[in-house]
Amino acid sequence: QVQLVESGGGLVQAGGSLRLSCAASGTFFRINTIGWYRQAPGKQRELVAAVTGGGSTNYADSVKGRFTISRDNAKNTVYLQMNSLKPEDTAIYYCNADIVQWFGPRQYWGQGTQVTVST
Repeated sequence: QVQLVESGGGLVQAGGSLRLSCAASGTFFRINTIGWYRQAPGKQRELVAAVTGGGSTNYADSVKGRFTISRDNAKNTVYLQMNSLKPEDTAIYYCNADIVQWFGPRQYWGQGTQVTVST
């Protein structure tokens, strides 16, 4: 059973920083693309940032220059460094990964971690 476990959310003042982590556990061959989505109250879930197995990254325009995604393949972990946080970054952040198991690739989601940015 594959699981994604997130950590690092919390409450921070505007202009502050947080670092999210997402670790994959279980039995699998490899992780392809892994990334972060977020969902604010009353809004649809949106992509924040993702990194492919080859290391290519993709960011939402709203976070470019402020957020940095990275992955540690040895630890099956992805990180999201969030700097210069704004109140509009407040949301539940979800880890998402495309994980290859014996039957092929499958998408997995973490349980979500709350990020709240106060003014």
